Amino acid sequence: MKMPDLSYRAALVGACESDLIGYPGGEERTIRCTSLQLHIEAIKNVSEYTGIPISEIDGVFSAGWSSELAEHLGIHPSYIDTTSVGGCSFQIHVRHALAAIASGMIDTALISHGEAGWSYRGMGGRGGGGRGEVSPAEEATAAYGIAGAPAQYAHSMVRHNHVYGTTPEDFAHISVVTRQWAMKNPRALMYSKETNPFGGEITIEDVLNARLIAWPMTLYHCCLVTDHGGAVILARPEIARTLKSKPVWVVGAGESMGHSNMVEMEDFTATSAHRSAKMAYEMAGLSPTDIEMAMIYDSFTITAGITAEMLGLAPRGRGYTLWKEGHAAPGGRLPINTNGGGLSFNHSGMYGMQLLVEAYRQMSGTAEDGVNGDPGKQTEASNCIVNGTGGTLSTTGTLILERD
Repeated sequence: MKMPDLSYRAALVGACESDLIGYPGGEERTIRCTSLQLHIEAIKNVSEYTGIPISEIDGVFSAGWSSELAEHLGIHPSYIDTTSVGGCSFQIHVRHALAAIASGMIDTALISHGEAGWSYRGMGGRGGGGRGEVSPAEEATAAYGIAGAPAQYAHSMVRHNHVYGTTPEDFAHISVVTRQWAMKNPRALMYSKETNPFGGEITIEDVLNARLIAWPMTLYHCCLVTDHGGAVILARPEIARTLKSKPVWVVGAGESMGHSNMVEMEDFTATSAHRSAKMAYEMAGLSPTDIEMAMIYDSFTITAGITAEMLGLAPRGRGYTLWKEGHAAPGGRLPINTNGGGLSFNHSGMYGMQLLVEAYRQMSGTAEDGVNGDPGKQTEASNCIVNGTGGTLSTTGTLILERD
């Protein structure tokens, strides 16, 4: 089926975080947040950033929170989307919002996420908004070791190693490079040893010798667990051109899913991102060779490596080479996860919002730390592919954003 051409029909006009991210209260971790608090802080910040009053927002998109958010904000949206399919929910929200704006149903769309990934552990409270119960399929497979995110993603790495002859050391380069980016971002949890005793530079040996989490993945193959709130606003072109903030155009978008339970995954080394990316490339009229920057979900190093292959940024079995050969690193030809990623910047549990915020910062030229850690230098990249992953390598959403 031919998809409608929605390129340039809406723009991201602002992206902001909550006041508190990471481990609130610093090293002492004396502050605990609620997910709703993180939502509201980020929404207030993006409203002030763009100059769009909260009262004028007519579409609300969030992973299960939209009605509660509208109530707290005192608004009555005419379009509501509670799609909650894991960490890629927010990329999918952008696509849905784009369609709603292009159809004339709404003028502006708020996409919000708040997740007390760290705080809620000690509060016995609610996390980000996904369902909490265990499904019958999960009950049936847990006894065979397919339980918990690290164990499931470890299966994927083992399979990739077997099929393509890769090793955990190959994927360790992803962790090392994302840490290099984090060391250039003062907002990153792993910015330095002064801000976090585990922060600062790491080596391949550090990754390989770290505490084992799920064989063959060690601690540094796995993402952080933190607090984070983020919100973005999309607007139709006529509005985007009048705001004080800079527009970043949505030129490509796609979504897809492969499975729910990982036992049903057709190929442990491939995700539905090859389909969602195909939709996004076709809509944008671009190919992988045209991409100049990427924000890729990195819940684990294997997630990032496989996704790079699915997006066509590297051949099958060779995704890790983007990091190993320095292409994804500071100064490389294809900067990836310039904030430090979920491995070293921040990861609250559903990381797709952080991808959107960083992509907007880079494409709008408003990143306060610039690119390569130079506040006076903004990226020369004219476009950025953003791919979120939800579930256990299950659902994906792909966007291609372009600077104004």
